[in-house]
Amino acid sequence: MQQNELVEILDRVHAVRVLVLGDVMLDRFVYGTVGRVSPEAPIPVLEVDRAVDSAGGAANVARNVASIGANVTLVGVMGDDAWGADLKKQIATSPNIDAQLIVDLSRPTTVKTRFVANGQQMLRADREMRSVFSDEVEERILRQFSASLRHADVVILSDYAKGVLSDHVTQEAIREARKYGKPLIVDPKAKDLRKYTGATVVKPNRSELQAACGFDCGTDQLVEAAVRPYLDAGVCDAMVVTRGKDGMSVVSRDRPAMHLRTMARQVFDVSGAGDTAVAAMALGLAAGADIVAASTLANWAAGIVVGKLGTAVVTAPELIEQLSPLTARVGDSKIFTLPSVLKLTQTWREQGASIAFTNGCFDLLHPGHVSLLDQAKRSADRLIVGLNSDDSIRRLKGPDRPIQNEIARATVLSSLKFVDAVVIFGEDTPIELIHALEPDVLVKGADYTLQGVVGGDFVIGRGGRVMLADLIQGQSTTSMVKRAAAPRV
Repeated sequence: MQQNELVEILDRVHAVRVLVLGDVMLDRFVYGTVGRVSPEAPIPVLEVDRAVDSAGGAANVARNVASIGANVTLVGVMGDDAWGADLKKQIATSPNIDAQLIVDLSRPTTVKTRFVANGQQMLRADREMRSVFSDEVEERILRQFSASLRHADVVILSDYAKGVLSDHVTQEAIREARKYGKPLIVDPKAKDLRKYTGATVVKPNRSELQAACGFDCGTDQLVEAAVRPYLDAGVCDAMVVTRGKDGMSVVSRDRPAMHLRTMARQVFDVSGAGDTAVAAMALGLAAGADIVAASTLANWAAGIVVGKLGTAVVTAPELIEQLSPLTARVGDSKIFTLPSVLKLTQTWREQGASIAFTNGCFDLLHPGHVSLLDQAKRSADRLIVGLNSDDSIRRLKGPDRPIQNEIARATVLSSLKFVDAVVIFGEDTPIELIHALEPDVLVKGADYTLQGVVGGDFVIGRGGRVMLADLIQGQSTTSMVKRAAAPRV
């Protein structure tokens, strides 16, 4: 694998559309503390602090695809109930997801409720039906899948054994994907992996592989021995086995097995880690990576998400930050998440350095941008740039912007000597970022007034100042786009 290949893959995923078919569900986490035992029975009493709902199962796969930066169509089934309405609400928080959910009046929406005390799960309560869907519902599933397939670059089957991916639906979906040349990745649940015959990649975890093959898969050699018969039988072109603390094994027909060690630095919650891995793997394959590179990206993504609580997702900036030490890309690891840049600013302040902040879209970098950043850096010892995410730019400037995706824009910015750190933010304004960073100098262009600078009152109230940088006339990304689009005479 080339040194910068993984970042290049991420740079391409924004053009990818993914189709996810599978079992959607609502994940509910009830958090609290335990300080006593019930007088009614020898059980702990959970004093509830809060409850958090999120989209789970196949919907969490779609959330991860969207959070990394691609567009995704989600096909699944839910009930006509309050849980289904909540599930749709949770999915709607991800603007890149086109949810095509079929309502089945005969069954409830699947809900998994986890009770958590002091960071540890105490109990999980499931509300579900696992019976096979009616022929009419299965036909509706397949019609929606076929209608969505033509626009997809890659397909994910997310099987949680809740009924959507019956033998019939699974084989029809695989047949359709092969017919149109779409790579298809399966996150399996069936004990017999031959159910997924015809898939491009099957991604079981170690427990699922052991249940399928009937023997322990505790070593690299045993994993490979368990997988080879499925490859020889034509079940799939490759199998990627997730192995928890032992990482991943990539076994394919035409190359030696590769065993990737875990990238997790700390583990708080493994809920949904498989969803994150299959999402990143599918994006890698659709972006032109081979199975080893795509699996390496998935390994990094899973390593990040297990360090979060609940059914979490990974983002492109988080992946870039983790991958940057491995790459030779220009910018030298200047792209940070907010928690990481806060640690960095603490170090700078301990060293006595002052900090300036500016923000913008920086879509097509031009001399006006360079001049503003130069002036901003001269105002303090360190300069942090807040960069609008792709979604926030679309909300602010319309569906045809940005011209360059957030990874490309962040990479170009980080290459400039004036810039010490770049942080991508998804809100319409940088006010939350400014409150978190508490800069000494807030810099905007002279086309603003002091009263019109977002966060200006906050910075001045803390003893800082607002600086309005001189502008270079005639320099504007919008005017550049209009000139490029105008017909030449």
